[in-house]
Amino acid sequence: MKKINNSVVTIGTFDGVHLGHRKIIKRLVEAAQDSILESAVLTFFPHPRMVLQKEVGIELINTIEERKQILLNTGIDHLIVYPFTKEFSRLSAKEYIEEVLVKKLHAKKVIIGYDHRFGRNRNANIEDLRKYGKEYGFEVEEISKQDVDEVAVSSTKIRKALQEGNIEKANSYLGSHFLLTGKIVKGKGIGKDLGFPTANLKIEEAYKLIPKTGVYVVKAEIDNEEVFGMMNIGYNPTVGGSEKTIETYFFNLDKNLYGKQLQIKMLKRIREEKKFSGLEELIKAMKKDEEFSINYINQLKS
Repeated sequence: MKKINNSVVTIGTFDGVHLGHRKIIKRLVEAAQDSILESAVLTFFPHPRMVLQKEVGIELINTIEERKQILLNTGIDHLIVYPFTKEFSRLSAKEYIEEVLVKKLHAKKVIIGYDHRFGRNRNANIEDLRKYGKEYGFEVEEISKQDVDEVAVSSTKIRKALQEGNIEKANSYLGSHFLLTGKIVKGKGIGKDLGFPTANLKIEEAYKLIPKTGVYVVKAEIDNEEVFGMMNIGYNPTVGGSEKTIETYFFNLDKNLYGKQLQIKMLKRIREEKKFSGLEELIKAMKKDEEFSINYINQLKS
């Protein structure tokens, strides 16, 4: 961690780094510039629920690497990803303020949501933060309920949109594209036999939310070139598949992608995954999906 001298800090999980989060970060950067201080975002990983409730089913919009990448592109000076452990969760509010905000971040100002809670069992609130601010010499700026509601966006709403396959709605809340990041691994090669060679994306992070099964229009940057394609998330029922896969057929791309780390941006859902009567029907449907995708992409470009 780079040495932080005097900072304006905001704190949160920032899953998705959506429009609501961006509004807070914009305010943070402005406040830091106005006061000639350094802007710092404090976030935690693993997610507290993963540690305290050992929640197996937790689904996050971003992997921690995606979250870091997006946050570092918002114009902030420092990003601190603090390891969330059982020990850390047992710190009292005062210990947390002293250890993290004062000693590590040298906070002169904290910008925080009206409903922020912290300390052991999350039993301290913004009033307590103000009290500690007086004691330790930092100012507290509250983001009001009205400010938060004005954006009308939440990580919960985005997760719901993704679970329903409504990528366009999720993207509009995020203010950017929903990402899937992983490594291209060998599949069964069925796509190639059908005339649609696909790149099989393996995502290591079990907590990453995968949108609803179906066929989607996507894009990626491969070797500094923007490439479009169509992705199938599902079980390939027509060919007797039983494992969930994420496969992308990139248009006009003749490259070996095995072993490559790819980040795919999702644009639009085309249809449900279906079990067709046979391969002929499946190929017909895929040709139709390709036509739809190319029309959609051309509209986007124009």
